[in-house]
Amino acid sequence: MTNSISEIKDTDFIFAIGTNTTETHPIISLEVKKAIKNGTKLVVADPRKTEMAELADIHISHPSGSDLILLNALANVIITEELYDKEFVEERTENFQELKETVQKYTPEYAEETIGISADTIREVARGYANADKAMILYTMGITQHICGTDNVLAIANLAMLCGHIGKPSTGVNPLRGQNNVQGACDMGGLPNVYPGYQKVVDEKVREKFEKAWGVSLNPNNGLSVGEMMDNAYEGKVKGIYIMGENPVLSDPDANHVEEALKKLDFLVVQDIFLTETAMLADVVLPAASFAEKDGTFTNTERRVQRIRKAINPVGQSKEDWEIICMVATAMGYPMNYDSAEDIMKEIAEVTPSYGGITYRRLEGDGLQWPCPTEDHPGTPYLHKGRFAKGKGSFHAVEFVPPNEETDSEYPFVLTTGRRLWHYHTGTMSRRADGLEWKYPQEKLEINPEDAAKLGLREGDKVKVASRRGEIEIAVHCTDRVPPGTVFGSFHFRESAINKLTNPARDPKAKIPEYKVCAVKIQKLA
Repeated sequence: MTNSISEIKDTDFIFAIGTNTTETHPIISLEVKKAIKNGTKLVVADPRKTEMAELADIHISHPSGSDLILLNALANVIITEELYDKEFVEERTENFQELKETVQKYTPEYAEETIGISADTIREVARGYANADKAMILYTMGITQHICGTDNVLAIANLAMLCGHIGKPSTGVNPLRGQNNVQGACDMGGLPNVYPGYQKVVDEKVREKFEKAWGVSLNPNNGLSVGEMMDNAYEGKVKGIYIMGENPVLSDPDANHVEEALKKLDFLVVQDIFLTETAMLADVVLPAASFAEKDGTFTNTERRVQRIRKAINPVGQSKEDWEIICMVATAMGYPMNYDSAEDIMKEIAEVTPSYGGITYRRLEGDGLQWPCPTEDHPGTPYLHKGRFAKGKGSFHAVEFVPPNEETDSEYPFVLTTGRRLWHYHTGTMSRRADGLEWKYPQEKLEINPEDAAKLGLREGDKVKVASRRGEIEIAVHCTDRVPPGTVFGSFHFRESAINKLTNPARDPKAKIPEYKVCAVKIQKLA
C-alpha cells in the first residue's frame, strides 16, 4: 500500500476494484465501514454482488477480465472533461500525451457497448473520483490474477496520477495483501528477479554487494517463477524443488498438471507445519514451527514491520524456519552461523536500504513502516510525498487484452475464483479449527438462479464442473451474487479442488496466472 490502513476512514472517496474486502480482509473492511459512517462515497467494481458491493453507493458489475476497458474509460472521462490535476500532471509525471491518445477510443459509450456498464455510471464515477479532495483506490487479486494483471495495475496508477491522488494522506494506490507476511516475503527477495529490498538480480553493483555480504559467487540471471518451475519440472528440466509453507497441489492453477510435475521430480522437500496435500508427495518433510513457536518479524500490507514473539517452544522435532535453512545450508557446505532471528534482522538492515533503520529495539511497540533508511528515521506512513522515487511518475498507455480463454458452446460459463470469510488459503490451518469447519464445512459453487433453472438445478444439487484441464464434483448454491453466465468457487477445499479447473496462462510481465477467468461446462449429477 502507498498509504496506511488508518487513513482509509478519513478519505472522501473509495474506489474498490477486484477486492472482496469484507471477506478477504475483514479488519481492513472495518476501516472502510468507518469511512462510510464518516460520509465517504464508496464505489465497488466487482462482477459479484459481494457484501462490499452491497455497502457501496455504486456497484459496477463488469465482466471478469474487462477491467482495462473500465479503467481506460474512467481515464477518458477525466481527460476529456479536463478533470485531471493539471499542476500535478505537469510537474510530477511524464508520458501524459501518450496516455491521452490511447484512452481516446475508450469512451463511456464504447465501454457501455462492450462491457454493459452504462456511460452515465462511468461518468459519475470518474467525476466523483477526480473531484474528491482525497480519494483512495483499493484492489486485490481480482485485478492482478489476469494475463493483463500488470497492465491493470498500471491503469490504476494512471488514475491516481491523473488526479493527484497520491503522495498525500488518505489517497494512493493500495493493494491489499492476501497473507500475513506476503509483503515481507517479497521484501526479502522471495521473487525470482530481485534480492532483498527489490534490488535487481541483473544489476552488477547490487550483485557484487550481496556476493561480498554472503561470501559467494551469485548467478547473474533471473530465476524462475512458481509456474515456470512447475513447467520445467514437468519437462524434466528442474530435478528438485524445496517448498516452504506453500501447498501448490491445491493453490496453483491446473492443479492436475502441478501434481504430475511434482511427481516427476528426482527430489522434493516440503517444509511445513502440517502434512499438506503437497507434503504427501515429498521425499522429505521438514517439520516447521508455527507463528506462536518462533521469534521474528512480519511485514504487513501497509509496509509495517512488526515483531512476533515466541509464546511456546516448538513442538516435537519442529524447528524455526531459519534454523532449518541454516542446518540444510551447512550440511550442503555453506555454513550459516546465525545465532537468532535478531542476527538475521541486523544483516537485513545492512544490505536492504528500505530496512536500514529497523532494529528489534525500535520495533518495541507498533512497529515501523518502510522505507526507514536510518535509525533516526520515523518510518513512512505514505509514499511519494513531494516526488516519486524515480523522479517523475510515468503514465503507461495500456490497451485492453481479452482473457486467454473465452466461453464457447461447449464451455459456456465463466468460472472465477476467490476466498470465503470462514477459511484461509488451502485450508491447511482453518479447516483444522472445529468452529470454522462447523460454520462452513463444504464449498458450494455459486450459480445464478436463471442459469440453475436452465440446467434443471436446485439448491444443493451435485454437479460435475469441467474445464479444458480437469473436472470436479461440487454442490451448487443458487444466488444472484453472481451474474448470469458466471459461476464462483473458492480454493479452500480439497474435496472440490477448484484449481483443477483454472487456467495457468500467465501475465508475461509479472508471471501471475489467470485464476479469475476460466471457461467451464456444468452437468447435473444424478
